Amino acid sequence: MFGLFSDKKAKLKKKYQRLLQESYDLSHSNRKLSDQKAAEAEEIKAQIESLEAKE
Repeated sequence: MFGLFSDKKAKLKKKYQRLLQESYDLSHSNRKLSDQKAAEAEEIKAQIESLEAKE
């Protein structure tokens, strides 16, 4: 059962890192899109923390 959470958590962490990188890259050219990506990343972070709390 814990394997399921760790697999999902790993995928979410990867997505979180990708969104943070996209946000950083966009911050140099399009601040609005950068802020949107950062907000998406924060939602993913909340999901990761929720999974960690369940473990």
